[in-house]
Amino acid sequence: MNAAHVRSTGASALLTDLYQLTMAYGYLKTGKADQEAVFHLLFRKQPFQGGFTLSCGLADSIQYLLGFKFETFDLEYLGKLKGNDRKRLFEPAFLKYLGGLKLRLDVDAIPEGTVVFPQEPLLRIRGCILQAQFVETALLNLVNFQSLIATKAARVCLAAQGDPVVEFGLRRAQGIDGALTASRAAYIGGCAGTSNVLAGKVFAIPVKGTHAHSWVMSFENEVGAFNAYADVLPNNCIFLVDTYDSLQGVRRAVEVGKRLRKRGHELAGIRLDSGDLAYLSIETRKILDAGGFKNAVIVGSNDLDEHLIASLKQQGAKINMWGVGTMLVTAYDQPAPVCPVLIHPSNTDRVYSMHNKLRFAGWMVRSRRPDRHGLD
Repeated sequence: MNAAHVRSTGASALLTDLYQLTMAYGYLKTGKADQEAVFHLLFRKQPFQGGFTLSCGLADSIQYLLGFKFETFDLEYLGKLKGNDRKRLFEPAFLKYLGGLKLRLDVDAIPEGTVVFPQEPLLRIRGCILQAQFVETALLNLVNFQSLIATKAARVCLAAQGDPVVEFGLRRAQGIDGALTASRAAYIGGCAGTSNVLAGKVFAIPVKGTHAHSWVMSFENEVGAFNAYADVLPNNCIFLVDTYDSLQGVRRAVEVGKRLRKRGHELAGIRLDSGDLAYLSIETRKILDAGGFKNAVIVGSNDLDEHLIASLKQQGAKINMWGVGTMLVTAYDQPAPVCPVLIHPSNTDRVYSMHNKLRFAGWMVRSRRPDRHGLD
């Protein structure tokens, strides 16, 4: 089953940890399968040492729950699993039970893109303990990473102060589904577009991109490369100018831009991908303005994150579009998600602690109340 199939039909019921199956088997054998339980997915600390988190992953979670089913080939695989004694791990009766299993769970959730805080449940699921327990792993997988990337994207977009941010991370992402998931989450987090064409098709995200250094290097000189690109795609000209000398590249882009204008097209902008981006963007703006291209955008890229963008803004950089890839789609400074999951029988009011992790059993409700100034 490839990533595209999983995304189009819902993740396989086997997208789980083995211990979810062994516990489900245990619940069934001990007569606890129908005991009511409440599941809460929440987090204890804000990611990136920040002040907020964006909820994301709900759409995929719903798709997973609605499409949940053990296929015949899933059951055949489970029937081959062995215990330590080399005998069958699961009895045929349990596999038959799984084959007829239909989820009956009540789901409450925070809408995607909502700001959330520690100890607030992003998802709350109520139902029999066998089913509520079983979906834990997949829901954590779907919500953890997406919330992390959406939050990172929001932080980057806030640092950009209203400038459009385009997610450039496909080639640095962790696999096909990691790339698709990151593109969607980044869009929910505020990014204006993506370089990922498949994500654009699947999620209706605007796609952006022009050419790489390899395009320029394949021609005899930079002007030839820009002219050739302008001849082929006159309506998509943002020239990458730093293959050789960034400011000289900007001047050549202006020359090609003037030829474009005579043909009824406009130079959309240039991209800086190396060097002192603050200084280069300031000088680039002067060259573009002097050449008559005051509306041409300056795109900045090269391992950017919210901290570098904020610094460049403070330095007076004239960049007005940002391409952010590696640091965004890998959540580079905190690649591990932060959401634990709590499942408790709903008929208990016990409070317990494990290694300073205080846990409250029962039904959790998320609410916000205005203070005396009318603010949440």
